[in-house]
Amino acid sequence: MSYPEQAPARRPAVVVLAVALLAVMALGALGYAAAGLSVMGGTVTRFRAAAVSTSASGTDVDAVVTLLRVSFVLSAVLSVLAGVLLVGLALGLVARRSGARVATWVVAGLGMCCGCGGVAALVVQRATPLDFGDDRATAELLNLIPQAHPSWWIPLSATLSVGQVLGYLVVAVLLAMPGANAWFRRRPAPQAPAPGHQPPAPPYQSYPPPAGYPPPAPPYQPYPPPPGAPTSPPYPPR
Repeated sequence: MSYPEQAPARRPAVVVLAVALLAVMALGALGYAAAGLSVMGGTVTRFRAAAVSTSASGTDVDAVVTLLRVSFVLSAVLSVLAGVLLVGLALGLVARRSGARVATWVVAGLGMCCGCGGVAALVVQRATPLDFGDDRATAELLNLIPQAHPSWWIPLSATLSVGQVLGYLVVAVLLAMPGANAWFRRRPAPQAPAPGHQPPAPPYQSYPPPAGYPPPAPPYQPYPPPPGAPTSPPYPPR
């Protein structure tokens, strides 16, 4: 008789490292959201001060400021959602759920694509200024946005994008290691029953006799004594 292969008692090191990386990336996403909201006010102030020297009207400046605020808030919301998602995936891996492992691979692929896209957008934004043809005012305002950010904001965004790509890549590779495969595919070891504990016996049930056999005799019952008979044997006189 063959028994299913039992899972190891301890969690493999590759799974522990993958969970730790997901937790660090979740903290990084939440920190990036908080940092973006904290620098939004200063960025808008510097942008308005620099927009005075352009040919844009007040309406155009207000429109770009609204776009700038929306981009900060949207980026913060997406970062928070990404952090919550990473925490959920890490908890699923700790609970040894195969679905969480597959979901982590899917999220890792999407995250690597988004990280590469973010790095490419930053490089293009810094290398070539925007050109809107005859709409010179809009082009001037949009080209002022990178200078309105703090000096450390662009390097921080680029570093986090590169770290996101590398982190997702490492997590995907760790979860594909043989140790992770064995841990997620094997069943947990059965727990031994507590000493002295016995399962309750099933209740007694009587079954009818097979066809052709007489019914069982009723249990023995003594007949009552005849009327006038002594209830106890007489004893000889002393």
